[in-house]
Amino acid sequence: MAPSGSRSIKRGCQRVLYWIPVLFIALIVAWSYYAYVLQLCIESIENTGEKVVYLLAYHVIFIMFVWAYWQTIFTRPMNPLKEFHLSHSDKELLEREDRGESQQEILRRIAKDLPIYTRTNSGAIRFCDRCQLLKPDRCHHCSVCDKCILKMDHHCPWVNNCVGFSNYKFFMLFLAYSLLYCLFITATDLQYFIKFWLNGLPDTQAKFHILFLFFSSSMFSVSLASLFIYHCWLVCKNRSTLEAVRAPVFRHGTDKNGFSLGFSKNFRQVFGDEVKYWPVPVFSSSGDGCSFPTCLVNLDPEQPSSPSGSNPASKAAAEGRQFPSKPLRESQSRLLSSTPSWSESDGAADKDKKGASNPGMTIENEA
Repeated sequence: MAPSGSRSIKRGCQRVLYWIPVLFIALIVAWSYYAYVLQLCIESIENTGEKVVYLLAYHVIFIMFVWAYWQTIFTRPMNPLKEFHLSHSDKELLEREDRGESQQEILRRIAKDLPIYTRTNSGAIRFCDRCQLLKPDRCHHCSVCDKCILKMDHHCPWVNNCVGFSNYKFFMLFLAYSLLYCLFITATDLQYFIKFWLNGLPDTQAKFHILFLFFSSSMFSVSLASLFIYHCWLVCKNRSTLEAVRAPVFRHGTDKNGFSLGFSKNFRQVFGDEVKYWPVPVFSSSGDGCSFPTCLVNLDPEQPSSPSGSNPASKAAAEGRQFPSKPLRESQSRLLSSTPSWSESDGAADKDKKGASNPGMTIENEA
């Protein structure tokens, strides 16, 4: 094993290297600001009205773009609450047990009071051996951050951060404003780009900035447009990038639409209920990141039954609250208000199914 000092140096070098893509983007943006504002608007555009309109519109888009990018980079990803972590006594019990079935019993006992409905492919409760916690629904372990991230979408090298529950809205706005930024530059630079080829520009260094500004902005527009359209589709379907690649597994099996509540609710889960906050890079997403309403109509056999035969999670939803047991924001209550409720007949049918088959469970350790 390498000495701790060597590991620290290695981690430090990795942290520095991870910032290189962000530095590259920052340099590109800084050059584009210089080329557009100074070389195009101030040096090349002669019409004062056109110059003022271009500069005002450009700076509004530029500020929103930089703001969204900053929020995406420096918003810390949210980690599971302490309720999902194993206690010291549970850790000792799990370490002492060699048999898989005994370990499964311990995990089932811990999970019965938690809002966990997704499973591994083999039907096991999802457990992170590295973080020593039961993974909430839609939570995954990031190998780069070495942490479990709530509603993890992906780790993005261009922001040097995990995109998840806490900053997914910011990431969407970053894509939207960066695309708008590139399209605006391309559209307003087009006539001067044409003049360059017709020798209609003064023979100064500005014309070369105008040339490369058009090429770079148009190329970035194409790549950003494809990425933005893809993530808009994910928002409409209420899926993360990881869930699009590998659909979540529930008790009844794989269901790629398990978290989809319809377009309106899916959109509000990311952007919130208040329209005035949708275009602004401030947090307004619905929920707590640890539990999510689903469109499923099957009771989960791992959840304990109350004397009336109803599921505690269903009872909590009926009472208008969500795990953890604290008052919900109005947006969360409305998000859950029209989720399907479980009927007694569904519960009875589910119990019959449970008696017929009870899939085995293993411990999952996701990388």
